[in-house]
Amino acid sequence: MRKLVLSALVLALVVIMLGAYTRLTDAGLGCPDWPGCYGFLSVPKQDHHIAQAQEAFPERPLEAHKAWNEMIHRYFAGTLGLVILVIALLSLKKTVAPRPLKLPLFLLLLVIFQAALGMWTVTMNLMPLVVMGHLLGGFSILACLFLLYLRLTPYRIPGGDIRLRRFCRFALVGVFILVGQIALGGWVSANYAALACTELPLCQTGWSDRLDFAGAFSLVEANSYEFGTHDYDERMTMHIVHRIGALITFAYLAWLALRLYSTAAAPLLRNLSVLLLVVLTTQVSLGVANVLFSLPLAVAVAHNAVAALLLLVLVMINYSLFRKI
Repeated sequence: MRKLVLSALVLALVVIMLGAYTRLTDAGLGCPDWPGCYGFLSVPKQDHHIAQAQEAFPERPLEAHKAWNEMIHRYFAGTLGLVILVIALLSLKKTVAPRPLKLPLFLLLLVIFQAALGMWTVTMNLMPLVVMGHLLGGFSILACLFLLYLRLTPYRIPGGDIRLRRFCRFALVGVFILVGQIALGGWVSANYAALACTELPLCQTGWSDRLDFAGAFSLVEANSYEFGTHDYDERMTMHIVHRIGALITFAYLAWLALRLYSTAAAPLLRNLSVLLLVVLTTQVSLGVANVLFSLPLAVAVAHNAVAALLLLVLVMINYSLFRKI
C-alpha cells in the first residue's frame, strides 16, 4: 500500500509538471474537446482522420505538437486517477493492520472533481478561474497523497519536544500563505501575465500609477480566454501582487525555518528546516530567472515543480509537529 501511494505521489508530481508544460506551450486547447482529441482517443494522424477533425472543428486547426502535449498530460492524469481508485478500494479491504480510510476516499472524490475541472478547462475555453482551480486541485491531490504516505510510514521523533508545540500554528499559517501564493501564480499564468513586468525588483517606470486591483481580479465574460482578456494595466497589477506575495511568503517561511532550526533538538526537524530554506531559496531564484530571461520554458516548469516540493516540505513539517512530537 505504501509503495503504491509513493508511486501515485511521484505520478502526481509528473502530472503537475506536464500540466505546467501544457499551459506554458499554449496547448491548453490543443484538443478542443474532452476527453478525446478532435473526436478520437488519440491525436489524429492519418489524412482522412485529420480531414474529419478539421471538418468537426473548423475554428481550430489541428496543431499536432500542441495536441500531443495536451493528450500526454491527459493520459498521465487518467493513470493517476486509476491508481487513486485502486488505493481507495484497497483502503476498504479489511486487514490486520489498520489503514487510513477517510483520506483515500477523500482523495478519490478530489480526483473526480479534478477531472471535472480538466473538462471545464477545455469546454469553458481556458476560463482563468477554472484554470487556477485546476492548478490548485493538482497541488491538493499531491499534498493529500503525501499526507497519506506519511500516515503509512511508522516514524516518531524520539522523546518529543514540548517547546515545539507553539510552532504548530505558525507552520499551519505557512501552508495557507504558500497556497495563497500558488493561487496567485496560477491566476497570473491563467491570464498570461507572467511577462507583464520585465524589470526587477518591481516593474517599469510609473507602475504604481497604473495599478488596477478591481480589474486585475475581475471575472471577464468572453467566448475564449486563450492568450488572456485583461488589458496591460490589469495584467501588470496581477504580476505586482504575485511579486509582493512572493516577498511575504519568503520572509515568513524563512523566519519559520530559522526559528525551527534554532529551537528544535530533533535532527529530523532541524534537517526539515534546512530543506525548507534551500527549497524556498531555489524557488525565489527560479522566479527571478523567469523575469530576467523572459520565461524560459524549462525554468517556468521548474518553478511549478519546486512550488510543489515546497508544499510537500511544509506538509511534512506540519505532520511532524502535530502528530509526531
